[in-house]
Amino acid sequence: MLDLEIDVDRSSHPLDVVERLATLNDWSFDRDGEDEISVGVSGAWSDYQVAVTWLDQMEAMHVASAFDLKVPERRKAEVLSLISMINEQLWLGHFDFWSSENVVMFRHSLLLSGGVEPTDEQAGMLIKSAVETCERYYQAFQFVLWAGRSAREALDCAMMETVGEA
Repeated sequence: MLDLEIDVDRSSHPLDVVERLATLNDWSFDRDGEDEISVGVSGAWSDYQVAVTWLDQMEAMHVASAFDLKVPERRKAEVLSLISMINEQLWLGHFDFWSSENVVMFRHSLLLSGGVEPTDEQAGMLIKSAVETCERYYQAFQFVLWAGRSAREALDCAMMETVGEA
């Protein structure tokens, strides 16, 4: 096993860059503690609460964005199937189902090993990728939950590209 116990002094807290981005973008935010910040970001389909957490022991900035959708027990199996199908397509991050809350959540992490300081661009892309991924698949979850579609049908409908104008 590798011994990677290294004491790192950072010039600033890694979440300070997220707080600065939230201020510059006029996003509402709440710095719940030194190692956690919650940012409100508006999308086309929904408003997202994006939680960014600093995990000191792993030197990682973790982002989690939950949909404002409660999954009824009767649709849980189909939602889990949809999550599996979506995760097969993702290159970065993944969707999870948090059974304690009955919500779907997107998660991803930025590793900053060895005392690397996050840049504005990295922190911004971490949040942007979370929101864009949620936006991309939001309708598929809606189709499963409220239209009673199967996971495959919902994913096919949500991913259909439109061409031209009506």
